[in-house]
Amino acid sequence: MTDVRIETPLTKLVGVRHPVVQTGMGWVAGPRLVSATANAGALGILASATMTVDQLRSAVHEVKSRTDAPFGVNLRADAGDAAERVGIIIDAGVKVASFALAPSRELIARLKDAGVVVIPSIGAKRHAEKVAGWGADAVVVQGGEGGGHTGSVATTVLLPQVVDAVDIPVIAAGGFHDGRGLIAALAYGAAGIAMGTRFLLTSDSTVPDAVKAAYLAASVQDVTVTTKVDGLPHRMLRTDLVDALERSGRTASLLRAVRHAAAFRRDSGLSWPQMVRDGLAMKHGKELTWSQILLAANTPMLLKASMVDGRTDLGVMAAGQVAGLVDDLPSCAELIDRVMTEARAALDGLPAAN
Repeated sequence: MTDVRIETPLTKLVGVRHPVVQTGMGWVAGPRLVSATANAGALGILASATMTVDQLRSAVHEVKSRTDAPFGVNLRADAGDAAERVGIIIDAGVKVASFALAPSRELIARLKDAGVVVIPSIGAKRHAEKVAGWGADAVVVQGGEGGGHTGSVATTVLLPQVVDAVDIPVIAAGGFHDGRGLIAALAYGAAGIAMGTRFLLTSDSTVPDAVKAAYLAASVQDVTVTTKVDGLPHRMLRTDLVDALERSGRTASLLRAVRHAAAFRRDSGLSWPQMVRDGLAMKHGKELTWSQILLAANTPMLLKASMVDGRTDLGVMAAGQVAGLVDDLPSCAELIDRVMTEARAALDGLPAAN
């Protein structure tokens, strides 16, 4: 375990040794990865959107049995059972609640009153300003290089905008995989970095070996953005399936979405009325059409096919552009040690540090 420490507002806020966050990737960020990250001194985030309430409760218990270090849970603020899930993490004493969509002012207040650190992820300066005004403790800001749902503004442009706009810790995401990136983010004024793809490609990740091999074989040019999965910009590896989705017509896309919605309902334990309520919340929050909401059912099931079942021919693989730069599978402990050692070397190599 590395002795290199860089204390930042993030490490002070959540009580971790290193200013590095492992993001809450659906089907990927389970108890094994999260606890390995936490034991390595970084902040692991458990992905709960693809879990039932009972599965979340069990997963939180498992993480706590594997580590005494702080960790977090990622929640869908617009889910119909969000309040119940918040109750689970409060009762379990989870340190951090993270959100892909902005939680309400009331939800933030409930978590903060219970001593939970609230860290929403945002993709625009105005979103950061809104959640900061509502009492969020920090924000993760993801630039367009990041995997999964993404925007069009690069991290190097978006990050300084947000740092200048809010007075809470800002965690930089999108394009980070090493210690040099950590120092660059800190130089922009960030309090740390968040990484998804880099943690997916570790030996502690439960993603099947064949899927990891596909990521390792990818070049930067093999990572693309498509709207054909769920109607929103989604960064992933380019595969034959993605090419086929790009060529598919509207009717075929909707029929596929209906099938996936039914499958996701079975996996998630949600009833059709609950899915409709979630859809209404999503529609209002993002001003989506009903067609886009139906297409959103594609995302969890196409990701599950790859990340759980190992079927790269039937599933999609969300990926940040850094997938083209990653060529090994270290443990989380080895990864964090490397990142912090590289960060110290980068800092010592700066002219002003000599």
